Amino acid sequence: MPETGSAIDVAAAMRQALTESARACGVSSPNPPVGAVILDASGTVAGTGHTQPVGGPHAEVMALREAGPVARGGIAVVTLEPCNHTGRTGPCTQALIDAGVAAVVYAAADPNPEAAGGAAALRAAGIEVTGGVGADEVRAGPLRHWIFRQQHGRPFVTAKIAATLDGRIAAPDGTSRWITGPTAREHAHTQRAMIDAIVIGTGTALADDPSLTARRPDGSVYPHQPARVVLGTRDLPPQARLRDAAAPLIQVRSHDPREVLAALPDALWVLVEGGPGIIGAFLEAGLVDQVQAYLAPTVLGDGSPAVLDRSVQTLAQAHRFQRESVTELGDDLLITLARR
Repeated sequence: MPETGSAIDVAAAMRQALTESARACGVSSPNPPVGAVILDASGTVAGTGHTQPVGGPHAEVMALREAGPVARGGIAVVTLEPCNHTGRTGPCTQALIDAGVAAVVYAAADPNPEAAGGAAALRAAGIEVTGGVGADEVRAGPLRHWIFRQQHGRPFVTAKIAATLDGRIAAPDGTSRWITGPTAREHAHTQRAMIDAIVIGTGTALADDPSLTARRPDGSVYPHQPARVVLGTRDLPPQARLRDAAAPLIQVRSHDPREVLAALPDALWVLVEGGPGIIGAFLEAGLVDQVQAYLAPTVLGDGSPAVLDRSVQTLAQAHRFQRESVTELGDDLLITLARR
């Protein structure tokens, strides 16, 4: 491997590649959201890139384009093992070979048998290859949902709850805006811009007439918008905001969460926002992989509960999760939980 001064340089480049990969979330599906950094022979960052929308260049190609001729003799740092197959685009291994890089460092091995074998192909071309650098952090980051789909054949499902301390999402008179504060709402919209689809029930769609778009605090919309999925058999009115052109609308005329996921064959990450019966249905079906609970420092004492799941009749039947993180968002808390 070319001399970069210390291994810290490669580790720092991997962190930068990880940050770059987040820009592909929701954009690259069904391809993995990969980030890449090209270091020149002296260890200086010469190019960065992330996976483009399907049919477009992969992360390595984008980073090589930015680096140009100085990639020769340098190091490619990539969050996922470079692909070794020809699909809509050519193999990234060949692009790296043609660019003349001396070494490739990647975090996670590619679990897809059609694309795997990149490391071996690079080594056969005389390129030094190191795998597993920053692997745990990368697998828990933007690649988490793609890897999950490779393993389980369905999208990763996050249930989002915004509630009071006593688990209410609306007051007895139905008012619910706003339970959480502006910082929590901004965080939620930032995440919307990274997911593939957002799911609500017809009850919520009819009662709230939401747009479900990903918006910045100034009201402008993010470049990427998730597909808006409505589960239920009731019709949406012609003037519903969900029918606008801001994002695709998919209505699944069923009450079965499995049919929602079947209607999203390319999705990697799906967010279920409710209402309470929809979240309960996904829980009952065993299809909630993560819970994100935004908790406001508020007590209502009565009103709509966050979740309705009548399949649970005793504590032994409760859905159990383990804590991943707790984040302060203004006066609110975001508690992120993973299924045990």
